[in-house]
Amino acid sequence: MHCLLALPFGSSGATAAEPRSVAELAAEAKPSVVVVTYLDREGEVAGLGTGFVIDKNGLIATNRHVIGEARPIRVQLSDGTDYDVSEVHATARNADLAILKIDADDLKPLPLGESSRVRPGETVVALGNPQGLKYSVVTGVLSGKRRIDEQPMLQLAMPIEPGNSGGPLLNTEGRVLGIVSIKSLVTPNLGFAIEIDALKPLIEEPNPVSMDKWLTIGRLDPKRWSPLYGANWSRRAGRIAVEGRGVGFGGRSLLIANEDPPTRPYELAVTVKLDDEAGAAGLIFGSNGGDRHFGFYPSGGGLRLSRFDGPDVFSWQVLKEVRTRHYRPGDWNRLVVRITEKGLFCSVNGHIVIESDEIPPADGKLGLAKFRDTKAEFRHFEFGKTLPSRLPNKSVIAAMREAIEPVATIDLLERSTVEKLSAAGATVDIALREEARLLEERAARLRRAASAVHAQKVLGEIKSVLSQENFDFLEVALLISKLDNPDLEVDSYLQIMDDLAADVRSDLNDPSETEILDALNRRLFSQLGYHGSRTNYYHRANSYLNAVIDDREGLPLSLSMLYIGLAQRLGVEVAGIGLPGHFIVRHEPKNGESRWIDVFEEGEVISREEAFAIARRSTRTPLDESVFTAATEREMLIRMLRNLMGIAREDEDVAGLLRYVDAVLTIDPDSSRDLFYRAVLNYQSELWEAAIDDCDRLLDSKSRDVDLARVAQLKSLVIERRDSN
Repeated sequence: MHCLLALPFGSSGATAAEPRSVAELAAEAKPSVVVVTYLDREGEVAGLGTGFVIDKNGLIATNRHVIGEARPIRVQLSDGTDYDVSEVHATARNADLAILKIDADDLKPLPLGESSRVRPGETVVALGNPQGLKYSVVTGVLSGKRRIDEQPMLQLAMPIEPGNSGGPLLNTEGRVLGIVSIKSLVTPNLGFAIEIDALKPLIEEPNPVSMDKWLTIGRLDPKRWSPLYGANWSRRAGRIAVEGRGVGFGGRSLLIANEDPPTRPYELAVTVKLDDEAGAAGLIFGSNGGDRHFGFYPSGGGLRLSRFDGPDVFSWQVLKEVRTRHYRPGDWNRLVVRITEKGLFCSVNGHIVIESDEIPPADGKLGLAKFRDTKAEFRHFEFGKTLPSRLPNKSVIAAMREAIEPVATIDLLERSTVEKLSAAGATVDIALREEARLLEERAARLRRAASAVHAQKVLGEIKSVLSQENFDFLEVALLISKLDNPDLEVDSYLQIMDDLAADVRSDLNDPSETEILDALNRRLFSQLGYHGSRTNYYHRANSYLNAVIDDREGLPLSLSMLYIGLAQRLGVEVAGIGLPGHFIVRHEPKNGESRWIDVFEEGEVISREEAFAIARRSTRTPLDESVFTAATEREMLIRMLRNLMGIAREDEDVAGLLRYVDAVLTIDPDSSRDLFYRAVLNYQSELWEAAIDDCDRLLDSKSRDVDLARVAQLKSLVIERRDSN
């Protein structure tokens, strides 16, 4: 049960307040506007934004991105009083919203308006802390409504700066219409705010997480990693991310792997991407666990090999620095260091660029580093005697180039080439632009081909897992996510699930099945804050199992699948029940009565009658006992794919639809309806031979599930279109 807070929502029957001047609005709202900061590992401010009071007993609304990941959060009131946040009362990552709880009372909440009543052209006032300047007021005009990343937003004609995020957007009556969120990167006086109506479901049905549990979200496994010198290191989707300035000299921050290195010779590697090439981040090795180590990393658009012999620049030495065409600025770059008895060999993207006779200590630790204010992402950190290449080798590149037409590599901007082309005729520039257009189309098709090849590899992995007698259906669910997220490391998420199940069991002594599930409920919902997605329900992330694990938020189906997978790891059989418009689970213990559990509602135990009532609310079709038939694991996986297909259809994403229907047919090869749908999608994508193959399969099968006359008609249409091109 959730308690509804008595908040001053706007309503159609309310008497409109008198419009006030900007000065009056600012003065009246000031006591309700707060500064929100989150801290780094050294207790220093790592991020700053704005929030506002929505309940007198200490509830503060802000943006989700303002509060960082797994860091302590503080709120400062307008009178200068500081509070540590005691609870993250509610979050919705996809909507970029958060509600914080501080131990204060008698605060002054701002009245909330109604987003549905806003009118383009209204005067609006934003309150916040731009660029760290506390309590600033800016006026502008509400210029319209837009959808950004599937989120309804208010478009604002006003300057928005860092620090404004999370602040209230008021109308001239002093009601909150939105929460300032982002600024335009193109136009200085253009910003956006999240509609205030998106906050109300979080107020009505919060998903509170105590601060001690909040501090574990996205945290790196302390058994594997030891961070040093501040900054905020976190894990998400199999990547390691770092942001915030380190407290070491030059903003240095380290992340040291706890595992000992192998004996020499060995290799150390990572793939890294910097947010700004003026920064620096990469590999460290030969570390003493403190301020002495070697480093190989991109910096200022080049690559450096450095030795760090102490805490400051006077003890640092750049051994070698190079600039090379093999380094790709603004992109992912693969760094590899081979450490031998004779020295170091440093490569980027498969090309050795630095050699050195320096020999680091044999027992030196390995890890990652960042400097200055760099934000960086890392993936595929690994070390071993010999590492497999994650880059295409020469034979792969040769085979790819043989499969596609070669592209001319002459430098068209050389003076001699330009002079030769200009003498070719008056319309040569038109011909060049047409050639550029064709090359752009070709590049787009190459990118589509890369995506298709990736998807084919993932489908092969899905088929391999499904061939096992007792396959882990969470592994298949994660592979479905990998169709759209090539960098996703499935094994790391399976390990998270294994560790979570082990944590639940470690607190129990010879428990019954019911006691195991009760402990699982406490861990997932009371302690970790897993919850149903109340805003942006149809966001793709809610159907990506890795995002559900990271964000602790999902749909009834994805949360139920997670729950079933964890229950299996704990030795408890729980079945999934696909109700119309909803999904729940049923525990059938060896002894005792069945229990119905609504995972979307934080593990609420419901009666059979309540489950039937949920089903009736979503359909007018008469229901019988078949509504409670347990879904097989394959059926749950296909239902997850159908959710993704629905989103792709809404977005007119034909390539995405093809990936998902391919996955459905990998799980259920005999689905004639999906085979026909794929034939149609192949036709729309001008993949003529694939469309014909699908039609032939259907015609040969003589399936009664599809209209074979329509299949024959489609095949004729495909052949006609193919032959006319």
